[in-house]
Amino acid sequence: MLTSQVSLTPPVADPDPLLFREGMSRVAGAVHLVTTDGDAGRAGFTATAVTTVTDSPAALLVCVNTAARSAQSLLANRVFCVNTLSAADRDLASAFAGRTGLHGQERFTLGQWDVLATGAPSLTTSLVSFDCRISDARVVATHHVIIGEVVAIRLGEQKPALVYQGRHYHAL
Repeated sequence: MLTSQVSLTPPVADPDPLLFREGMSRVAGAVHLVTTDGDAGRAGFTATAVTTVTDSPAALLVCVNTAARSAQSLLANRVFCVNTLSAADRDLASAFAGRTGLHGQERFTLGQWDVLATGAPSLTTSLVSFDCRISDARVVATHHVIIGEVVAIRLGEQKPALVYQGRHYHAL
């Protein structure tokens, strides 16, 4: 009879949060606007913490700080749209990141908006919009980790993407 031995290693101390943030600033990420609308109101935020979960069924994972005003609307509405930005949408990324003085509904005065299946705002100039219904959401430390089942997709024009790296936006 074979037995396996498990090697227990001592726990590693948590890395310094500032060092972690600096390290993550060096990782390039696509820039998205995550938007929602419904009984809890229209809201949105800029995000790089978006990734694929699975392609069958199609699902995306989005992370948002629990302190963000938009998070409560998104969770209450149970729908969201991930709008992947082109380099031409840099000003929208700044506005939805809270860098321009525009707040809440005012942010939607910028850009051209439409809706897909869920009623969440879809940016017509985005590279792609993924319209989602929340299938799971939980809090992990300081963030909501939200998984959405994709119910509609709109492909935009193929053009240079917007990425965030080194605390600045760049065209790719």
